Amino acid sequence: MSVQADAVASSRKQAWQRRVLHLIAYAYGLSAVACLLFADEMAAGMGIFLNGVNGYSQFYASHVGVWGATALLALFAARQGEPPILGDITAMLVLAQPAGRLYAAISFGLPQGFVLFMCAMELTAGLALLLLRPAR
Repeated sequence: MSVQADAVASSRKQAWQRRVLHLIAYAYGLSAVACLLFADEMAAGMGIFLNGVNGYSQFYASHVGVWGATALLALFAARQGEPPILGDITAMLVLAQPAGRLYAAISFGLPQGFVLFMCAMELTAGLALLLLRPAR
């Protein structure tokens, strides 16, 4: 393959990586806002029952805080010229969720309904980021 063809292929790969990062940012950002505005409904949809101040505090920390931070990190990683490590960290954060669900599946079974769909999307997005990682 010629140098010019390599450059075109690399450019296309980076464009797809930016698209995936933008999708991650939108999904996690909208999810964080939905959890902020509709905590009880979102928690119930995920099988979480919020009880007391500590329950709400933990839910907001993990679902609003971490998801919001993941969205911002994905936006930063999608900017032109940013170091690839930001995309790698985003992939690790996204893939940590299905990894945790796998540990739970060993003891309690696979997630069901919307949570299973979320797991599939997290796994797909995280693996796509790793596959689209720029070469050294």
